[in-house]
Amino acid sequence: MHSEKLQILEEVLGSFYRSNDEHLFFCPYCKHHKRKLSVNISKNTYKCWVCDSRGRNIYNLIKRFGSYSQKQHWRSFEEIVEISEFDNIFEEKKEEETTRCIDLPDEYICLANKDLPFTAKTALKYLKKRGLTDYDILKWKIGYCKDGEYKNRIIVPSFNLDGCCDYFIARAYTKDWLKYKNPPASKNVIFNELMINWRETVVLVEGIFDAIKADNSIPLLGSTLNIHSKLFKAILTHSRRIYVALDKDAEKKALNIINSLILHGIEVYKIDTSDCEDVGEMTKEEFEKKKDTATLFDSNTLLRQKISQI
Repeated sequence: MHSEKLQILEEVLGSFYRSNDEHLFFCPYCKHHKRKLSVNISKNTYKCWVCDSRGRNIYNLIKRFGSYSQKQHWRSFEEIVEISEFDNIFEEKKEEETTRCIDLPDEYICLANKDLPFTAKTALKYLKKRGLTDYDILKWKIGYCKDGEYKNRIIVPSFNLDGCCDYFIARAYTKDWLKYKNPPASKNVIFNELMINWRETVVLVEGIFDAIKADNSIPLLGSTLNIHSKLFKAILTHSRRIYVALDKDAEKKALNIINSLILHGIEVYKIDTSDCEDVGEMTKEEFEKKKDTATLFDSNTLLRQKISQI
């Protein structure tokens, strides 16, 4: 079975070389020019050493990049159903259906690549102007499109815990009446959950460029947090301390989010952004200083803040 799985992987990802128990392939996510995607069939795990795409089920690679027949072939190795687990089958299928993967635009070019076309110069200039570093570009797998539906747009993908792309941001870096043109997919995702360390404090911000400036942060992709969303449920499950840092024009919405979290037993700190139009305009050092002086909110603090706004 091991050799048959390896054959399917070779069909999907191309040639490889072996290093002990690891098989090194070209990464289909960042398309690095060297074989940096490490796959361990015995442990059923994979990881790219360049873009950090990773997962705990190799089938996600086959599902994402393989053909229908390759998917069916791989699943034939693993779908051995024990009678004792019959009651769980429908629950597992239901969970599977809630996980959605989407394709990045065909024209997507990762800006962390070594050799970039001349058209990347404008995209990189825009990112540098916004204070992003080469490390930020690599960490967030930031790319751009020079052609197609998302032409002249920065692309920032979101990866779930299985390393599957579940959403992406497409922000214009040239003059365009529509700043954002995002994919026809649900926003009910935990943006880049693959990168979140739930053991540490998590920061909630509005947009992707805010999140890049704040360590261990999640962009809301807006300024609201639905209590029925995946993010809210994940916070209740994994976290007990949350920092909220919304732009100053979203003060009331920030208080509503804080109120919802407090009511559900979450310890919430509010970061003061009143002297800044946009969190994304801060440097990382400025944001950390503000985080260090964040205010712990309880019901009384929240009430006083709301009264002050009347």
